[in-house]
Amino acid sequence: APFNTAGVKSGYMLETLLIYYGLLEDNQQVTHILYYMWNLNDYMPEFISPSSLLLSLPVMLPNPFPSFAHWLAGLIEGDGTIVVPKQDRSSKGKLTYPSVQIVFDARDYPLTAMLCKVLGNGSIARKKGSKAYIYTINNLDGLLLLITLINGKMRGPKQDQLVKLIFFLNVRNPELQLQTLASDTSPLNSNAWLTGFIDADGTFQVRTSLQTSPKRLAVSFELNQIQTTHYGLSNLPLMEMIAQFLNVNVESTRTNRENPEYRIRTSSLSTNRTIRNYLLQYPLNSSKFLNFNDWNTIFGYFEAGTHWKNVEPIVRLKGSMNNSRTTFNWDHFQRWN
Repeated sequence: APFNTAGVKSGYMLETLLIYYGLLEDNQQVTHILYYMWNLNDYMPEFISPSSLLLSLPVMLPNPFPSFAHWLAGLIEGDGTIVVPKQDRSSKGKLTYPSVQIVFDARDYPLTAMLCKVLGNGSIARKKGSKAYIYTINNLDGLLLLITLINGKMRGPKQDQLVKLIFFLNVRNPELQLQTLASDTSPLNSNAWLTGFIDADGTFQVRTSLQTSPKRLAVSFELNQIQTTHYGLSNLPLMEMIAQFLNVNVESTRTNRENPEYRIRTSSLSTNRTIRNYLLQYPLNSSKFLNFNDWNTIFGYFEAGTHWKNVEPIVRLKGSMNNSRTTFNWDHFQRWN
């Protein structure tokens, strides 16, 4: 779709740099052809954008799949940070710069690279001391593109940081006159926001307690968030909204720890069916898509009432899910245009 200029007023035509690195499929794996420099300290690729090869083009808003912008907003609200400097200059007199950072599990590096390709801005770096990557956008064109995509689609407390980011950019660049849109209050099942949030923080669980008395088999979906953000805002209204959609309750967990959490969990046929049907309509994009597929196969046995007749396949599928997964297939990227 052509660039939407609703957030940019007269006299300013935003142009951005669109980078296409290319993706090739090889034996059901995605091979990434990216410009990179090699980091000899931890032997992992650290990706950079070679400005000499970039072309300035009129913006076409990325839309690789339906509801992409809502998915991106949910992803940022789950595992993203919107960093806005409190001052225009540091104590040494240097200009400060805002940024948006999204943390990805190392297993989801292909998704990190795909998102970088689609947005055409930012860099990816291995997070030191962690099995994770950080995707960072801190250039003006990239931030403006990101704002245009997610403005009006946020639902939780990170809307506050987005407002501060827009205000910061307007002060530094008065010609922008960016407008802040209100948080999204549309039904959760009307777009892919929740999918992005789950790609960040959701888990699909299978319980196989076969050595206990009585034996137990169960499937559930779980979503956790810290109770209070780093900026002092509560996540409870956001979690209550999701809980209402799933018809479950919000529970407090890890209350004896430094950062207690809120937890949402589905366990009944009806609540599991709600999240299943939603994710069939708005599919996941991370490796959790693979976990969901296995979970959904197992849930099918519960729906049919045949789970005790299928203990062996349930145990086998559970053994390759989540942290036990060793084989990753990224064929679902074929949905991305």
